[in-house]
Amino acid sequence: MNYSKDEVLQYVEEEDVKFIRLAFCDVFGKQKNISIMPDELPRAFEHGIAFDASAIDGFGDEARSDLFLHPDPGTLTWLPWRPEHGKVVRMFCSVTYPDGRPFECDTRSLLINAVRDAREAGLSFYFGAEQEFYLFELDERNEPTRIPYDRAGYMDIAPEDRGENVRREICLTLEQMGIYPESSHHEEGPGQNEIDFRYTEALAAADNVMTFQTVVRTVARRNGLYADFSPKPIVGAPGNGFHINCSVKPNPYSVNFRRMIAGVLAKAVPSTLFFNPCEKSYARLGNMKAPRYVSWSPENRSQLVRVPAAADEYRRAELRSPDPSSNPYIAFTLMIRAALYGIQNQLELPEPVELNLYQADSEMLSGLAELPETLEEARAAAKADPFIRSCIPESIIDIYCAE
Repeated sequence: MNYSKDEVLQYVEEEDVKFIRLAFCDVFGKQKNISIMPDELPRAFEHGIAFDASAIDGFGDEARSDLFLHPDPGTLTWLPWRPEHGKVVRMFCSVTYPDGRPFECDTRSLLINAVRDAREAGLSFYFGAEQEFYLFELDERNEPTRIPYDRAGYMDIAPEDRGENVRREICLTLEQMGIYPESSHHEEGPGQNEIDFRYTEALAAADNVMTFQTVVRTVARRNGLYADFSPKPIVGAPGNGFHINCSVKPNPYSVNFRRMIAGVLAKAVPSTLFFNPCEKSYARLGNMKAPRYVSWSPENRSQLVRVPAAADEYRRAELRSPDPSSNPYIAFTLMIRAALYGIQNQLELPEPVELNLYQADSEMLSGLAELPETLEEARAAAKADPFIRSCIPESIIDIYCAE
């Protein structure tokens, strides 16, 4: 909606807003927030709102615990599931030290800096997110079970697909918040669903991912369900993917597009830790359409990067390795940095691999690099790579690599 500070103050007064949530996330992408009253909003814009960061992973300890939240007025949105009278609104924030210095573990600021550097290089990147999630039943104490909400399959319809109305409610709630889904459907796993978004600029796309997970979890609970975004909720069933579609402008004769993909492929292995940050991530990779090898091709869903069939205006490169446990601000930062690396170094895109990699024999696969098979391998690859250290602060790398 892109409000200014004055417009936010006016909106809060005219729309009977009683609470303003100042939202941010920890280094792993878990959303946090503080609620303030309308009278505190001018101070928030002018000086920021202090909070105790010592209890948030990676944000400090008791000796240096004070940090400040600075709301971004352009991210104002109301929360439709809260009361209509006495509205609750939310803004995403940047995080600083008390003296105004940017806080190095503020991952949203990492993405802001990457977008700025791309713009200075004359480039703009656009992202579209596809996130999968499972719906599970709750028990008599409202605790999550492992019982899927249905047993439907890929793109099935009601009555087999019991998630149809839940997805509808999610999409309508997002629309009320100014976020426009592109499509939704049942996925392959029992109780598994997917909702895809229209592409937009990087920061808004990452903010939308954060909002999406909140809305899905909220709507699921309102329907007596639990939404699970973990990489592998059910052993033997498909994992949850976070497929990231990316494009670059300008794109003369597809040169920048090809070099963007080349850069993403070149830095895929050391970036894996941040695309797939937990143990269960590695149970997902390498099977059921989740990639194992560093390769690309048009349309082929067994590849790390595929280029879906589309008209030139809608042409995207889809990175298929990330899962929803990743921090979208870090994921998009790394994709932009890798794309810039490929474009600025004029990397040549390797030949496409026109194989179904899940059915190829060992001889066919021998020439392809592999993604890390375990979290430990991913940590080692990230720690050893100068590219990662140039993109991600050492303090964040240390947190991700902690045993």
